[in-house]
Amino acid sequence: MLNLQEQLHDAAEFMQGAKQIVTLTGAGISTESGIPDFRSPGSTWRTNPPVSYQAFINDAESRRKYWETRKSLYGQVSTARPNAAHQALATLQNRGVLLGVITQNFDGLHQDAGILPEHVVELHGTSRLAACTRCGARSSMTTLQQRIDSGEIDPQCERCGGFLKAATILFGQRVPEEELTQAREMIDVCDLLLVVGSSLKVTPAATLPRLALTRNVPLIIVNMEATSLDSRADVVIHEKAGLVLPSLVAMV
Repeated sequence: MLNLQEQLHDAAEFMQGAKQIVTLTGAGISTESGIPDFRSPGSTWRTNPPVSYQAFINDAESRRKYWETRKSLYGQVSTARPNAAHQALATLQNRGVLLGVITQNFDGLHQDAGILPEHVVELHGTSRLAACTRCGARSSMTTLQQRIDSGEIDPQCERCGGFLKAATILFGQRVPEEELTQAREMIDVCDLLLVVGSSLKVTPAATLPRLALTRNVPLIIVNMEATSLDSRADVVIHEKAGLVLPSLVAMV
């Protein structure tokens, strides 16, 4: 079994020849910024299971629970800062070899680290904006959170009266076709796919590496736990992203 230094060396060899790297990131890249993933101890979701989209639309009590949970999550996300893994990806961008980042996260930390917004595909939306479930209008999440903190329990859109929520994807809600198309287009032209901090259990994100594999694109996976594609990846490193990515980028 290879040690970490040997794994890094192998990964660096693949990356040295790549000029259009795409990175797929999941919750594991942001845990070191203080945002627990769904399964981590301390995660809001362990004590307050996520509300589904259908429940949010149809049930006032579900909307109340949603906003109750959001209070804790908003504090965690709003105070989080990019960690060494986010910064390492920004370094790749600055070298001109990072085509883009496809992320399952809604925390905005890739942009905070310096990745150009137009190079980030947020499959699951963003927690930095509010959205109306009826007309789709987007507005300030900070302003909406202030309404919640002031005691409002079921905020509605001032334009159409639709229910307001964070502009993130809830369980049972489809990923917007525009974002999914953009992600697939990146996969179609990348010459290396780097998966960081994703369990590859949630679709449609989990389907993207398989598309890359059909083109024989090198696949590198950095994740604390095993994934369903470890056996098909060229390099697999089960370590923290904040440890691996800076070292890897320094070797490229």
